[in-house]
Amino acid sequence: MVNASDPASIRDFLVSLFDAALAAADPGHAIAANLPPEVPGRTVVVGAGKASAAMARAFDEAWPGKLEGLVVTRHGHAAPCRRIEIVEASHPVPDPAGQDAARRILALAQQLGPDDQLVCLISGGGSALLASPSNGLTLTDKQDVTRSLLRSGATIGEINTVRKHLSAIKGGRLAAAAAPARVFTLAISDVPGDDPAVIASGPTVPDPTTFADALGVLAKYHITEPQPVIDHLTAAAAETPKAGDPLFARAEYRMIASPQLALTQAADAALAQGVTPIVLSDRIEGESRDAALMHAAIALQISAGHFRVGRETVTGPVVLLSGGETTVTVRGGGRGGRNSEFLIALASALDGAPGIAALACDTDGIDGTEDNAGAIVYSDTIARAASRGIAIKQAQAQNDAYGFFAALDDLVVTGPTLTNVNDFRAILVLPSTLRG
Repeated sequence: MVNASDPASIRDFLVSLFDAALAAADPGHAIAANLPPEVPGRTVVVGAGKASAAMARAFDEAWPGKLEGLVVTRHGHAAPCRRIEIVEASHPVPDPAGQDAARRILALAQQLGPDDQLVCLISGGGSALLASPSNGLTLTDKQDVTRSLLRSGATIGEINTVRKHLSAIKGGRLAAAAAPARVFTLAISDVPGDDPAVIASGPTVPDPTTFADALGVLAKYHITEPQPVIDHLTAAAAETPKAGDPLFARAEYRMIASPQLALTQAADAALAQGVTPIVLSDRIEGESRDAALMHAAIALQISAGHFRVGRETVTGPVVLLSGGETTVTVRGGGRGGRNSEFLIALASALDGAPGIAALACDTDGIDGTEDNAGAIVYSDTIARAASRGIAIKQAQAQNDAYGFFAALDDLVVTGPTLTNVNDFRAILVLPSTLRG
């Protein structure tokens, strides 16, 4: 049972749920159970994403036959492999290392014949890491439009719609390059709804989006540059392959870990500690601040004893669990990611309500571009900040959630976790009889 009067006990409980979610997304447990059959020819492993190196290591250890390949992961997320080369590149804005890796992966795919197979290890972050600009575009063009999209508040689905139509490898084009070889994809989902066409921009699956959709995303967020990107999307010269295209006839796709699986395991861990879990959703999107207001309203409803399910009123201790991928429209000059942004808005909305604490972390271990996975909010967060001369509203206005929580020593720092099933949020609501 959580000791409500002890902040360390509350922190340990919330972190234990995060650890349970990470364990559910560990590639090592899932890869060995999902190996493809051997083929007469070559088995070549390629991949991209924050978990791709750990996936490659697990595949390398489990595969009984000959093996070769190359995967690209984010800087700091590498894992040692005997037979698969690991390349590190930049995320979320692509860099030359990612561009070179994507070029080499395409070349490997194009070498394969009908007796060979291409094994693709895909996870979140793969879209930025597989940077292969379409003809007529430069890496600088892709970097510029990526920065604009990241600051705009666009959803991951919208961002990847644009990325797919500026790429020579995403949106099913990697599968097209490998045909007629067998294509076998193992994926870890980091997107709301687990849509294969969105995870890493779907390099091996049909793409339901179009050039017109990509132009629509840029128009929605008033992005009008760089001009070569606008010209390329307007020309719509070579659409991505769609469902029913025979090039996917020998392609198979398996999801081996997902946000929902992580939430389920966290819920089981909460039950084991005497706390009732309520899994809200694994697909929450929208502005982090707006999502925080919704979560705060539910937590306060439970705290007041007015949260009813059917004929029963839910009483604490309760933990609200949710996942998904929120966004941040950046207006200030501070530091932070979408999870710390969620938490500072949550703390502001709760306004010191007793008996409520929360953790929000990115399961890859990196919240945005900072060194923390996320942070923790306690009932006294605002009061402790004020005692240090820190005004929460000012930190919010400056998008400086990182600085706010760092000053309170309430960051959660894990380092790269070598997996990625997106955001994890846990809000603990204690009954009045257990509050300190």
